[in-house]
Formats: sequence, C-alpha cells, structure tokens
Amino acid sequence: MKVKEQSDGMVMFWCVGCGFAHAVPTKGSIAWGFNGDTRLPTITPSILINRSPDGNIKRCHSFVRDGKQQYLADCDHSLAGKTVDIPDWDQAHREAK
Repeated sequence: MKVKEQSDGMVMFWCVGCGFAHAVPTKGSIAWGFNGDTRLPTITPSILINRSPDGNIKRCHSFVRDGKQQYLADCDHSLAGKTVDIPDWDQAHREAK
C-alpha cells in the first residue's frame, strides 16, 4: 500500500524528496482526483507543497502517476526533475520514526 486513505477523504503518501508525508483531499468542493488504487495510485492534478513542517523545503511540486512520484523542475530538493517509486506507506512511516 503506497497511499493511506483516511475516513475524511484525505489521501496521504510518503514523499521521498521531502522526507515526510503529503496529503490531499479527495472529497469536498476542492478535491484532487484519485483512482482508488492504493498500490498504483494516480492523483490529479499536480500537488504543490510550498513549505515543509520544519521549514527546510520551500517547494515540492509533483505528479503522482501509477505509483510513482514525478518531481517537477521547480522543486527545491535534490529530486527535482526525477521520477521515483512511492515507497510503501507502512515501511516509510516506520523508518521515519
């Protein structure tokens, strides 16, 4: 499972570039599309994060397609312009602790 679905409609996944989870709403008036596949998730449109919880990452901009995170060139971290597999949620969350 690469994404965690919450009962409130939020979908969370671990961002390797930032080292913390990103979450987007999939219900409500402002919502991202989600294909419902927790193993090969696709979330649309792109996801833009402008600040990390610790303030170290100023910008992370990516697409999530078929279980991969495609980082756009305007990211402020070392994975800008690269595509990586989204890690398994349970493993990434456990390793971050």
